Amino acid sequence: MAYPFRQKSRPVIREFDLIRALHKRHGHRTPSVIQGIGDDAAIITSRAGQWTVLTTDLLAEGVHFDLRTATMVDIGFRAAAANLSDIAAMGGTPQHLLAALAIPPTGTSRQVHQLYRGMMAACRPHHVGLIGGDTSASCSGWFLSLTLIGMAPPRQALFRSRARIGDLLYVTGTIGDALAGLRILNEPPARMKQHPPNTALSTRHRQFLIERHLRPTARVAEGRWLSAHRFATSAIDISDGLSGDLRHICEESHVGAEINLRALPLSPACRAYAASRKLDPLDLALSGGEDYELLFSVSPRQQSRLEQTALKQGFPLTCIGTTRPLRFGIQALSPHGRYHRLADTSYKHFT
Repeated sequence: MAYPFRQKSRPVIREFDLIRALHKRHGHRTPSVIQGIGDDAAIITSRAGQWTVLTTDLLAEGVHFDLRTATMVDIGFRAAAANLSDIAAMGGTPQHLLAALAIPPTGTSRQVHQLYRGMMAACRPHHVGLIGGDTSASCSGWFLSLTLIGMAPPRQALFRSRARIGDLLYVTGTIGDALAGLRILNEPPARMKQHPPNTALSTRHRQFLIERHLRPTARVAEGRWLSAHRFATSAIDISDGLSGDLRHICEESHVGAEINLRALPLSPACRAYAASRKLDPLDLALSGGEDYELLFSVSPRQQSRLEQTALKQGFPLTCIGTTRPLRFGIQALSPHGRYHRLADTSYKHFT
């Protein structure tokens, strides 16, 4: 049974007025969209032979986001970026978005529009349009579920399961930034004043890390490039943390891995944050998720061509290790030259 959505001391959100407003503001029509918002379902078409790439994510208030540290625009942006990153990790091209939203009794139409504004801000650079979804009432908290549809050329999609022993392991960009940004947002103001001037984090570094958390970059262009040039033998996006996402590739590909901790790409801001809080920046890089960088494997025969082409394209890549036989397990080479088993410190749901 569906309960009518009502708000105390607030104007009632009228569902169909809201849908019409969202359709007018964000409705998407291209030759591939036969029918978008306004019917019982959307209808799309695609070029013959193209593979359809589908992904969905559910975000719950208090679990995936906190209204005390993020605006509705930020939340919408991050939600869309997470889905865009999934398509990127498969080497696909994102095309169409569906959004389902449950609104708490305190929610307002303005907040809904801000949420969609953030979503579309993340999608617009990739020419992704909104083609449908659903709205509902929530008894407690906001819930947002996004579904993204993309396309990939046949037999060019990237998978987690095709790394081979001896492949080189690469990551895009820098890692650990988003976790540092989240921790900064969660610090009480009093804590910020405790750091002496010589260990204080600069405003520039602070803003960089917060931006990396609230407005992450989905590596869509890099994923398509890896796929089109057949550089990557496997790929995954770093959404839960390097130590855990690397395990997914190893488990699916039946290989082990050796990671050189000294090679992990850390931004100056992440290093500065770790120094100011007396933390090891490598812990942030290994456990921090939601950087939405790509982790991928490459045959050694492709290394020179990969790195030369990446330099021309302006794609930041770092080689961080190699795949090894399964019996080797997953080990890290410390900055002191010692090997140890790499612990899984990534984010875990339900724990």
